[in-house]
Amino acid sequence: MYVGVPKEIKNHEYRVGLIPAAVRELTVAGHQVFVENDAGAAIGYSNEDYEAVGATIVQQASDVFERAEMIVKVKEPQAEERALLRPHHVLFTYLHLAPDAPQLKGLMDSGATCIAYETVTDVHGRLPLLAPMSEVAGRMAVQAGAHCLEKSMGGSGMLLGGVPGVAPAKVTIVGGGVVGQNALAIAVGMGAQVTVLDRSMDVLRRLDQVYSNRITTLFSTREALESSVVHSDLVIGAVLIPGAAAPKLITREMIKTMAAGSVVVDVAIDQGGCMETSKPTTHSEPTYVVDGVVHYCVANMPGGVARTATQALNNATLPFVLQLANKGAQQALLDNTHLRNGLNVYRGEVTYAEVAEARGMPFREALDALQKG
Repeated sequence: MYVGVPKEIKNHEYRVGLIPAAVRELTVAGHQVFVENDAGAAIGYSNEDYEAVGATIVQQASDVFERAEMIVKVKEPQAEERALLRPHHVLFTYLHLAPDAPQLKGLMDSGATCIAYETVTDVHGRLPLLAPMSEVAGRMAVQAGAHCLEKSMGGSGMLLGGVPGVAPAKVTIVGGGVVGQNALAIAVGMGAQVTVLDRSMDVLRRLDQVYSNRITTLFSTREALESSVVHSDLVIGAVLIPGAAAPKLITREMIKTMAAGSVVVDVAIDQGGCMETSKPTTHSEPTYVVDGVVHYCVANMPGGVARTATQALNNATLPFVLQLANKGAQQALLDNTHLRNGLNVYRGEVTYAEVAEARGMPFREALDALQKG
């Protein structure tokens, strides 16, 4: 198969779809890989590194799309990239379509086969291609939140872990999944006073067993959420409904109750955000203030640690990339139900129920679409 790796063009996005080690696996298996000029240069992967493992360097994105059958990316295709997609293309990347009507329309109009990393599953019902970036984002959320608490960033001027004789900051983490667990590990490690809310008692029990009396666990009711938010110096939104728009659990009224200089970090912003006051920001302009509260809502947080994030992502995606290349997308999707769960758009139709529901569009089962396609 001809596999293409374009350079990411989203604001301050330095990750790359395939690193040289992954390209080597493809070329050894007999596939041809086209990599856009300097696609990985920003994180230390030169054109020469790619050529050494058998890739062909092309000068611009249009060359990648023209030559490749499968496009492997990191972030959702931007408007100019969507214009290059054709019906014969297989797109494999993060899509986050539920809150993004223009992207969904563009992908449907292209006729391409569009597989989203974030909805591919495993035998345990987990999301193996979302997990590594959730791990990174969860850890970064505390790091970013701590920085935003600094006075020069508009925060209250509080050190997250405090010092002897001075109380630490109060941190609330909404959601005990992969993002929440990784945020929790860093927040506890930095010495913060942490409360975690979730609606799964199994999740809360596991966290309590690990951290014991070092954290507070609460079943997430509206009352518990309101009480926690109002007393927090830092709130981290770590809510996920796979493939669907994030629920707006933290209301504008809750934000108003927080002290001036408090900080919120909405890690769910890729799925529309879990706070009513959230809107996507970039690494260039990461924050804004609503009712005196600093909001950090960067939509590609892991891009800030692009080398680590790229390596972690490739570890997870490579087995699926090889399946798609070795078998062809049609057969690979038919053979592997977990990969098939990643199929969001196929030949102009929406094939992921939560995306269709979020956008109020017709839905077709992925298996049905593939068998009749």
